[in-house]
Amino acid sequence: MKYIICILLATFSIQMSAQGNTTFSLKADKDYLDVPVSFPLHNINYNADSLQLELYEITRSGEKLMSSQVESGHTARLWFILEGFTSKNSTRKFAIKRIQKSSMTKADNDLQIKKSDGSLTLYSGEKAVLSYRYRTMYPPVGVNPLFERSGFIHPLWSPRGEILSRVQPPDHYHHYGIWGPWTLTHIGDRKVDFWNLAEGEGTVKFAEFLSETSGRVFSGFKALQQHIDFGGKGADQIAMNEVLDVRVWSNSKGVWVIDYTTALNTPLETGIMLDAYRYGGGIGFRATEKWTKDNCTVLTSEGKTRIDADGSNARWCIVEGESGTGEGRSGILFLSHPSNRAHPEPMRVWPLDGNGGRGDMFFEFTPIRHKSWELKKGNNYALKYRMIVFDGNIDTKTAEMYWNSFAGMPEIESIKY
Repeated sequence: MKYIICILLATFSIQMSAQGNTTFSLKADKDYLDVPVSFPLHNINYNADSLQLELYEITRSGEKLMSSQVESGHTARLWFILEGFTSKNSTRKFAIKRIQKSSMTKADNDLQIKKSDGSLTLYSGEKAVLSYRYRTMYPPVGVNPLFERSGFIHPLWSPRGEILSRVQPPDHYHHYGIWGPWTLTHIGDRKVDFWNLAEGEGTVKFAEFLSETSGRVFSGFKALQQHIDFGGKGADQIAMNEVLDVRVWSNSKGVWVIDYTTALNTPLETGIMLDAYRYGGGIGFRATEKWTKDNCTVLTSEGKTRIDADGSNARWCIVEGESGTGEGRSGILFLSHPSNRAHPEPMRVWPLDGNGGRGDMFFEFTPIRHKSWELKKGNNYALKYRMIVFDGNIDTKTAEMYWNSFAGMPEIESIKY
């Protein structure tokens, strides 16, 4: 009798998992390209030890299994990439199925994380995408030791392996690949510079990793970085805590899709003022030494170039130049999110005659360029960016689709649990 009851319960469990499917549709309000999409899981039992979620796209030729990845937390979500081109006003249909884990084979993660020699590196398959430096990097022997720091991205590779970033160039030892360079700030009446390290007023240090994630849809990490004030009375103090959230997405277009989100708060009772200045914020990029005024170009969403982009506002900006790849060119499409302060966002772009006339490339989205920003204790302030790293070229139509895919996502509708 007990044996029969066990069989009945097992059969009932399998039937429930098969019947517990969820279907939904996505309606595109714009043209999208390889857009990351998340579906909320609050009405789905995704935590059951015996079950695994599988996502299928429902097409005319049948159901197509798609890569998906659960992100847990305050609001759990199932992430996937809406692959390829999705045209405005089109609809695509999907089904989420709860499957017995024993019936599935475990797939290897396409996006991996490895640590070595003080750097955390994100990989797509066998190819390195970027390295995050968590151990202190010291300047060359004989150079002011104040130039040491940690908490930055370098190298950033193109999909074909070209290094696009640069650190500690002799003309600016305080330049560190890709980082958040807050320059002119005030704590009360006292100026504190966290970027021009030789001033001896402040620096930025990696504190700890808060999380590391790898999967088939995205991989990444969250790192706590501390902006240290050297100039206060007594011991050094933390002026700003920063949580840097970096994520690499799977895609089908042969580019790297990288999210760079920075969340700031201050523990100071009096807060901190990020002063209006041509440098400061967001995301800064010192490009490879190969790029000069003779072989590097800029194009913004508003049609500005290296001649007139500096100080202007944009939703996106293409920075590209000569490379040793087969295509002969590589670059980055920088995207600013609509939720960012001062969006469309002001930029700092070194002019053609900059840096001693060489015309080297420095780019930065600068949310405080025209208006100061006061950070108050107890509040969190976020800035979101995406980088599309490519070899060859990206035209304006493609750039617009990538920006649409960052600024929003198709509307979820017709949900049936």
